[in-house]
Amino acid sequence: MIIPRAPQSHAAVADHYNELDAVYRGLWGEHVHHGLWRRGDETQQQAVEALSDLVGERLGFGAGDRLVDIGCGYGGTARRFGACGAQVTGFTLSAEQAAHSLHHAGVDLRVQDWLANGLPDASIDGAYAIESSEHMTDKSAFFREARRALRPGGRLVVCAWLAAERPRPWHVRHLLEPICYEGRLPSMGSESEYRAMAAQAGLKLIGFEDISARVARTWTMCLRRFARAMATDRVMRGFVLGARNRIFALSVPRLILAYRTGAMRYGVFTFEA
Repeated sequence: MIIPRAPQSHAAVADHYNELDAVYRGLWGEHVHHGLWRRGDETQQQAVEALSDLVGERLGFGAGDRLVDIGCGYGGTARRFGACGAQVTGFTLSAEQAAHSLHHAGVDLRVQDWLANGLPDASIDGAYAIESSEHMTDKSAFFREARRALRPGGRLVVCAWLAAERPRPWHVRHLLEPICYEGRLPSMGSESEYRAMAAQAGLKLIGFEDISARVARTWTMCLRRFARAMATDRVMRGFVLGARNRIFALSVPRLILAYRTGAMRYGVFTFEA
């Protein structure tokens, strides 16, 4: 497990997303996650929606199913699934994200810590976490809570930033540990660590896919958009330079290099309760 040089709390995660809300909405829009390029010619919007759709395919949900979006951001994926008839409850630590989310029938977004979600046992049909398990201070508890809330046979799909199984010392020192610190990640696990934690929680792995090569361009596109905004938007430039969490900008080139060197991977897990 990669641990940052300074502990990162849930409060730090919430502060990061609250303060940088305008930046995230400006660069990412309603989907605050990687894009998935299946053909290679998709727009960024099509790519982020494709990743949401991949999660939906893995969940295999139907109309009326009760789903939980763990770390829902602005609720883009929750609304996409809600439009297909699912009843979705989303959890986010960011009050700003919830405030800027669009209302959709069948979708309930809560500003609440997933590790204290309060859901009844065996009360949901499916759950998914798109790039939010990284922000959990206790990843084992993240899996245990999912297992507790899922009905027997329910699925959990996790899209996760993963550290290489045996990263080189310079990968850890110059890429992975700083990415954790700058992005307010309490830790970054490997594929084998995720498998072990899920198994200990009583979840059965039914599928894993490494899609690193098909999501990595997210960060080169982000870097271009961020550089353009900093060069042309005086208000944005002033905001970013004065932000407490401006250090996250340093992670963008680190993430590009982490994918290119294999220090970091992107995996999609499908578990069953």
